[in-house]
Amino acid sequence: MELVAQNAGERVDIFLAREASGLTRSAVQRLLEQGFVTLRGVPVKKNAKTEAGAVYCVTVPEVREVEIAAQELPLDIVFEDADVLVINKPKNMVVHPAAGHSDGTLVNALLHHCGDSLSGINGEKRPGIVHRIDKDTTGLLIVAKNDYAHQALAEQLKDHTLRRTYECLVHGGFKEDSGTVSAPIGRHPTDRKKMAVVQRNGREAVTHWEVIARYGQYTHLRCRLETGRTHQIRVHMAYLNHPIVGDPVYGSGRAELGLTTQCLHAQALTFVHPRTGREVTVTCPLPDDFRDTLLKLQRMG
Repeated sequence: MELVAQNAGERVDIFLAREASGLTRSAVQRLLEQGFVTLRGVPVKKNAKTEAGAVYCVTVPEVREVEIAAQELPLDIVFEDADVLVINKPKNMVVHPAAGHSDGTLVNALLHHCGDSLSGINGEKRPGIVHRIDKDTTGLLIVAKNDYAHQALAEQLKDHTLRRTYECLVHGGFKEDSGTVSAPIGRHPTDRKKMAVVQRNGREAVTHWEVIARYGQYTHLRCRLETGRTHQIRVHMAYLNHPIVGDPVYGSGRAELGLTTQCLHAQALTFVHPRTGREVTVTCPLPDDFRDTLLKLQRMG
């Protein structure tokens, strides 16, 4: 890709990370180190500053597919038939292999459990994966066991008939009992590893919330996703100044209430079965640390 610098004196890695779609600043820095960013045919140094009007050429090498091994890992299966699998994902499990997580993922476990019976629409690295939840988020995730089911479920995600309900514990109190956050989400303008509510280059994001219980400085919420943007509930709650307790990215980053990670759980999932046309609703209980935290807050009164 070719990118034209409008201003002089800006760090090249910052300029490219902002302007190059899909590239984080760390990814840009790796490309600079490996000579994949050139100016007038000459590799650009990592600490170089931009020249106004200069055309920077960025080459992103093709990602080499690696073979993903099937691994016998425990799976909490909530629903399964010939077309669909619903998993209650534990905390600390990554959904699909990526840099730094080549094994121990949900995909590794699915390959062992399902063998060749997984949809291939998302490619070799994400067989069967219709949607994702964060590594530190627990709860329900739906998997397609064939391409027919995958296409039907993906369409339901698109038209919002696949309904996902989460529970979370957030900071602060709410005067209202329910509400809706409608605020576009896109890549954070300065920290490319984060998402944020943005006015430019954001995608529509809508979260409906309601209060389950109030605990002084904390509130237990139920959130229903109308859209499914990356980190949507976490970003929207932080936008309301009610970040999720234990969120290391959008919250304080401090351990609190005995928690080591965020209090966010995908508790219910409703979809129209791609084969039968019947509506299916599955639920799963809160994980132990989330439930124990609520009991602690109740005792604190």
